[in-house]
Amino acid sequence: PCLTWLCRPVAEKTGKVLGEFCRCYKEQFGVALFNSVRYEIEGAGGPQAQLLHRKVPLEDHVIYSGNIFQYIEENKKWRNRFCVVPHNYGLVLYENKLAYERELPPRVLVNSAGYKVLTSVEQYLELVNNSLPGVTPKSGHSPILKCPTDFPLILWHPYARHYYFCVMTGKEQEKWRAVFQDCVRHCNNGISEDSKVEAPAFTDAIRMYRQSKEQYGTWDMLCGNETQVLSNLVMEELLPELRSAIGPRLKGKAPERQRTWIQVSDAVYRMVYELAKAQYDAAVARCEQERPQLESTIRTDMDQIITSKEHLASKIRAFVLPKAEVCVRNHVQPYISSILEALMTPTSQGFAEVREVFFKEVTDMNMNVVNEGGLEKLVEYMEKLSHLAFHPVKMQSCYEKMDQLKLEGLQQRFDVSSTSVFKQRAQIHMRQQMDDAVYTFETLLHQELGKLQGKDDLCKSIQRILERVLKKFDYDSSTVRKKFFREALLQITIPFLLKKLAPTCKGELAKFQELIFEDFASFILVENTYEEVVLQSVMKDIMQAVKEAAVQRKHNLYRDSMVMHNSDPNLHLLGEGLPIDWSEEYSGQPEAEPAAERRRRAKQVVSVIQDDEGALPYGAEALLQPGSPEPREPEEAHGAAPSPPDAVKEIREALAQESLGDGAGAEERLMNGTDTSASPVPRADPPSVPSVAHATAAPASPRADVPAEVPRVTAAPPGAQGLSAACHQRSDNEAGEHGQRSPPQPRATTESGEGVQTEF
Repeated sequence: PCLTWLCRPVAEKTGKVLGEFCRCYKEQFGVALFNSVRYEIEGAGGPQAQLLHRKVPLEDHVIYSGNIFQYIEENKKWRNRFCVVPHNYGLVLYENKLAYERELPPRVLVNSAGYKVLTSVEQYLELVNNSLPGVTPKSGHSPILKCPTDFPLILWHPYARHYYFCVMTGKEQEKWRAVFQDCVRHCNNGISEDSKVEAPAFTDAIRMYRQSKEQYGTWDMLCGNETQVLSNLVMEELLPELRSAIGPRLKGKAPERQRTWIQVSDAVYRMVYELAKAQYDAAVARCEQERPQLESTIRTDMDQIITSKEHLASKIRAFVLPKAEVCVRNHVQPYISSILEALMTPTSQGFAEVREVFFKEVTDMNMNVVNEGGLEKLVEYMEKLSHLAFHPVKMQSCYEKMDQLKLEGLQQRFDVSSTSVFKQRAQIHMRQQMDDAVYTFETLLHQELGKLQGKDDLCKSIQRILERVLKKFDYDSSTVRKKFFREALLQITIPFLLKKLAPTCKGELAKFQELIFEDFASFILVENTYEEVVLQSVMKDIMQAVKEAAVQRKHNLYRDSMVMHNSDPNLHLLGEGLPIDWSEEYSGQPEAEPAAERRRRAKQVVSVIQDDEGALPYGAEALLQPGSPEPREPEEAHGAAPSPPDAVKEIREALAQESLGDGAGAEERLMNGTDTSASPVPRADPPSVPSVAHATAAPASPRADVPAEVPRVTAAPPGAQGLSAACHQRSDNEAGEHGQRSPPQPRATTESGEGVQTEF
């Protein structure tokens, strides 16, 4: 079937969804700006953290590297790849280790936001069968994927393309699984929390938009950077329509139809991504242009705005609060303690495991330093300890505690689609607390080193500092967990209350609009004030439940009245200094290494699993002939790509007619993921990782460190060439693969304040 007819409906649907979202974003931007300025003027409250916070956790480090087999869909072969995970948690796949050391361009670049890590083909086939109802391979027919070993690793996404890997042993599989899950966890957390205006405005706008569609509760696809989240928002509505339009037109056996469906979904997702990025960037630019005037009004009329908002809140409270309190008393209050207990048990076990891992690592280091040679060994061990929080394998025992989180019947009662949101949030807190503890420990130890005399003093100092840090960890851990519990309870109960109250309250809110002065309408919204009133109706019960848990000393929670005052008044001043580089400061090697050597010997958090080129087991010849050569590049094969399934071939031939002229060059750029003609000279450090392979790279926000202008694919109907290029067959010659060209740096990557990759 020809897909050109689909381009216009996709573009129209995307434009409609994004238009409604941008209206919500503009409204929420003014509210978020007012809250930010008010917070700045009134000051912050709450207990102060005792542990130090590292500003740049993983600069110039590689998380992990090793060999792994990847399935190449275009030629249906398994190839050995050298995979590198740099500090921004992108997956970078090279031809081999030598290609990485020589700074040759990578084969594949993957941003894993929104993906699930699967370790069995059966799990994958179940998800694929559910993605296209009514298309299930009959027994005896070959499935969509065969794995030559018993240890697959599959990255599955509901909309984008899938990635298939396998390894030789169960131990390798567990390590790679921990690494992949860490990548997914980090990339999912792609909206910077440092932004006090844009981030709250964005997340509130997403929530308001979904509530306008009667979709309350947590959302699993609120992951990745802003453009990825918006693409997921559009695809959530578009996919059912796409499935009903495309499903009946798919030809061939069930596996081929499933494969074609995945390709079509991926092509549409890329088109939606480009449209979403353009519209969101334009919306942000408009709001930023108005920001100085809005901020000036806020600062000038702050008292009047607050008075006006309190007057509106009092009127809404009188109308809503009686109904809300009845609803809380009957439907929420009896279950708060059960929800809290379900959250507390696995979360507190996870933080206890973080404490245990930290204690064990420091204690082992102390024993080894004393037994093996003092300061020289200390430098070696501190280099490893300083990145303990980012060691996926060592931290896995902490993260796994959250797998026990189950809300059982409460999940259905409160319409919680999945607990993954809470699991991931708790795991991010665990990693942050571990890194804070390690950084505080190494800062205090570094300060003490000049005063020590011999091994005995060093041993006693390490033990004493460890005890100090553990006390601070216990206090900060209690504070972080209590905050997490309160936020999780609100995330579960507030959407439930809003849904319950909507039939009787939401329709009456319009009459309160007249109470807002026109000059203040940008900073006060009836809908937001209504939600604040509903929140107040349940907040008292939630605070009381968490307080009682602390009073009973459940799960090592401290009472709110317990505050550590000035236990180390100068500690936070130490944290403002330059980062400690143990190897450079104490190794006695002042000469700088050449850039290429520095890249080859890049500090790595996790040791390499397997340095050697691997080989698949005997008997996998049907999937990969051991001596078979690499597939020739498309241009080397006289422009002939490997033959696709008939249905896909027809699609591509039809769409190619729409992509003549300038579209061909844009299509090549889309397929290769980079504009190689303008590729800069690569740096020696590990490459910043842009998007999933073949996606057009572009900065995710106006604050991008590395601007990248990528020609947009435009034609009539809108997005036709974008879909054409993305739907065209992708060859094994992935991002910048041509050996005769100078090796390009992967295209623009933007990182948030936490080093979070923000490029799709």
